Amino acid sequence: MGISCRSFNFIFINGRTVDYFFLGDEELVTAFRFIGINGMTVSSPQSAVEAFKMITEGSGAAAAGLNASVSQANNCQVLIMTEETADWLGSLIIDWQLSGRYPLLVEIPGISGRLEGRKTLVDAIREAIGIQV
Repeated sequence: MGISCRSFNFIFINGRTVDYFFLGDEELVTAFRFIGINGMTVSSPQSAVEAFKMITEGSGAAAAGLNASVSQANNCQVLIMTEETADWLGSLIIDWQLSGRYPLLVEIPGISGRLEGRKTLVDAIREAIGIQV
């Protein structure tokens, strides 16, 4: 099954346009569609795991039952997801990031804001270099 997702034509990696896909709540999926990024609503840990495996592995039992938009995500280089979705995926995210394969994973705050206990990128950089600017 040939799979791709919408891309911005002005961003390139290795001479290819970067394809994006979004996983999260319904409101943010709609917002991302307005800017040209397809996505899929996930509302439970099980649906998040099924969607993630479908996107990253291109297979899974969920293939037939998932939203048609996920069929456009297999060639994405950047998978954007809410922090809540990332929490639901747990160790799957860590394993994927350590594999060094695409898509790159980007977490953003959900519609209700940042989850408690999450560091911002700026906080992580400050902690790493030990300098407050």
